[in-house]
Amino acid sequence: MPHRDVSRSLRANARSLRKTMTPAEKKLWNALRGHRLDGIAFRRQMPIAGYIVDFAAPSHKLIVELDGSQHGAADGVDADRLRDARLSALGWTVLRFWNADVLDELDGVCRKILDACGTGDTA
Repeated sequence: MPHRDVSRSLRANARSLRKTMTPAEKKLWNALRGHRLDGIAFRRQMPIAGYIVDFAAPSHKLIVELDGSQHGAADGVDADRLRDARLSALGWTVLRFWNADVLDELDGVCRKILDACGTGDTA
């Protein structure tokens, strides 16, 4: 995939985040990596429009974000809303899941991701 206009610092931050994934991110990445989910190619900690998204399927213009408790606070909700609006304006669909959803209900999360990609297959 060609590199877009991504600053060196943002690229370095994305690289650092890939090395320090949360347990929920690791679990979901294990289900997504290597085209494991219905052959869909996902990237992790991908820079898009000045943001670093947790997971992205560029061919489906789908972003998957995993949220911890900080996203439940008023400031986090507002920031997420602005971020999602910016990414949606660029044609991306943003799905958000709580970390607990991934840790406790991975199959359900994967089904929702497949639904958003337009496939009825299961993981």
